[in-house]
Parts: sequence; C-alpha cells; structure tokens
Amino acid sequence: MRILHTSDWHLGQHFMGRSRQREHAALIDWLLEQVQLHAVDAVLIAGDIFDTGAPPSYARELYHQLIARLHGAGVALLLLGGNHDSVSMLSENLPLLRHLHTTVIASTGTAEQHVVLLPQRRPADDAGTADGTPGCIVCALPFIRPRDVLQSQAGQSAEDKQQALQTAIQHTYAQVYAAAQARQAELEQSTGQRLPILATGHLTTVGASSNESVREIYVGALEAFPTNAFPAADYIALGHIHQPQKVGGLEHIRYSGSPIALGFDEARQTKQVLLVDVNAQGLQAVTALPVPRFQPLLNLRGTLESLPAILQEAAAQASADCPAWLEITVEQDDYLPDLAARLNAMTQGLPLDVLRIKRQRGSTAPQLEADAGISLQELGPLEVFARRLEQEQLEAPLQQALNDRYRTVLHALHHPEDAA
Repeated sequence: MRILHTSDWHLGQHFMGRSRQREHAALIDWLLEQVQLHAVDAVLIAGDIFDTGAPPSYARELYHQLIARLHGAGVALLLLGGNHDSVSMLSENLPLLRHLHTTVIASTGTAEQHVVLLPQRRPADDAGTADGTPGCIVCALPFIRPRDVLQSQAGQSAEDKQQALQTAIQHTYAQVYAAAQARQAELEQSTGQRLPILATGHLTTVGASSNESVREIYVGALEAFPTNAFPAADYIALGHIHQPQKVGGLEHIRYSGSPIALGFDEARQTKQVLLVDVNAQGLQAVTALPVPRFQPLLNLRGTLESLPAILQEAAAQASADCPAWLEITVEQDDYLPDLAARLNAMTQGLPLDVLRIKRQRGSTAPQLEADAGISLQELGPLEVFARRLEQEQLEAPLQQALNDRYRTVLHALHHPEDAA
C-alpha cells in the first residue's frame, strides 16, 4: 500500500493582496502526475485544506477538481479537518463524496467514526462504489478542539488546563487506536491478511520546528503534544507545521509540511510531499518528493547601494508572466523615509513585485516595518501584538509578562466559559 501524505494546502489563501489560485491549480496538476508516476493508492491531506472557514468560490472549485480527478484515477482520498477549516463546510455533501471514494473527517466523534479503511488503487475505468481491496487502517483524527474532548473546570490553573487537554487528546488517540486494532483483528480473522495501522493528527508536537506563518492552536493551553503520547501506529501523518520534518528523529512520525510557501519565512524551504509504503510488516519506506516552486517568493537583504545588483539576480528567476514576490530588508539606509519610492524605481521594468519592505533595526533608530498591501485580516492576533511590542524598548522580562497577559486575554475571549 502506498500513501501520499501531504497537508496544509490553505486553498484560497490571500497573500498580501495576491491570489494563490494559479499555484494551487499547478500543484493539483503536478500531484496527479506524481500519483500516476508512482502508482499511489491513496492520498491523505492532514488538515488545513482551506485557509479560512469561508473560502472563496475558486478555492472550492479547486477542491472539487482534486476530488474528481483522484476519483477518475482510481485513487482514494482522505481529508482531515485542520484548525483553519470549517467543520460545517467540510461536512457538506458527505454521501456524495463517499461515492467518489473520498472520506472527510472534519471533527472529533466516537472512536469507531475515526477508523477508516483505505483501499488499494482501483482500475482507472472502475466507476463503481465498491470499497476495493483493503490496504490499510487509519486512525483518522483531525484537529482536536478542546470542547470536543474536555469539559472546562472552574479554578484550574494554566498548568492544570494544559495537562488536562494533553491527557484528553492522548485518551482520544488511545480509544481510536484500540478500535483500529479490533478492526485489524477482525479483518485478519476473516481474510487472513494483517493490515498496517496508520494515524493522523493536526497539532504541534514537542520539538517540532515551526515558523511565523503557523498560528498557535491552543491559545493559553497546550503548547506541544509529547511524541510518546502517540499510539504505536506503523506511521503517523501529521499536519499544522509547514516545515517538513521527522518528529524526534523518528522515521515513522512525520510532518509533510505545506506544499507551497505560505509566508516569506518559508521562502527558502524545500517543499515536499511524502510517499509512505506500508505492508503487513509495517512501515517499509518514506520517500520525499520535492514540490516544484510554482511562484518565486524571495527574501532579499542589502543596502541601497547593493540592492540593484541583487534585484537583477532575482529578476533572472522570474518572468513577465510570473513575477517574483519580494520581501526586502534594507540595511544601513533604513532610516530614510522614502524607501518604498526608491525600491519601486529600482524594480521598474523588472518582473518583480515588492510586497513587503522591512527596515533593519539599528542602534539608534526604532524598527519600523512597511507591509505593502497587507491588512490586519492576514495577521493573527499574536502576530499583531508581537509587531507592536517590537516598536517598544522593553526589558525581556516585561516583554514576556505582556505576552503572557495577552495570551490570557485571548484565551478568555475564545473560551468565555473558562473566564466564567
């Protein structure tokens, strides 16, 4: 059985006034090519399929194209809800999606509801609704919302709440894994075949390397889920962290990462999807497939004197049809008030689109940041607060205290029952 593990597509993302529609359309074309080339049996997307709970119509169209084209290729699709996804939206048309060999798990339910049997690849001309030959069992868990697994208790400390949520999530995994083992034993008895068990998750784990474009999930509560709290599945497919990585150096617990760069801090990452081979003996191999860069996204840094040459090099990576999107950090000359006009003059006639200008923090000048075209809707509350704090000269302990207080306020807003 060969699974293609990916996550965090964020269909419909509005990136500083620019649409990612062309990139995501190219990604779907490329993915279908890889599915055929590598004889993939099933595709698994581990959360954050959409960027918002109310995605634009073109994002829904891309979503439906992916489902229809994988069905046409005889490949099963498993979709898990993430913290960005709307439960109600993902839950639309479930009977129709099942007919198209697509399983959607949008929220946390009973243990049995999370045990999904993924079939091996069907012949491309098989349009029937039969399940096909079983290939593996999946403990299909989406982003676990605290209200689905935990009852808030008055008087709990922050540490108690964190421990209670961790215990509740671990208990949820244990229950689903036990149900999967029961299904495995039942099928082995009836068919003589032992199916491997996979698990999924959309959360932050201890030791995972994150970045600024990943939003905190459990505000004021669980910061990271320990690796040893996962069940003993043959492979654990994770989403939420955009940087591809093994968890704790373990081969069988992986973040696939996002397939396209979702922020300038991801511009230098090599994006990938993962081919996961499993059989009756468990995990056999994990192979990373690098994803082509469909949109040049570049971090540039230099003085006004050095930037013209740097910009010429950047222009060589772009074209008139696909200009490069730039974040430029100006060094030394960062005190000048007309940086935007100067940089626009430098890029005149080049296939370059300056989306963000940053001023390097100097010893005498406060740091300022000009984000061309960016709106508050594109930033998370924590990022807005962090940017505001950067403009103040504060001691580290005071900065930390303010951050902690702000997280407490956010938690009270998101969980009024706790505040009560």
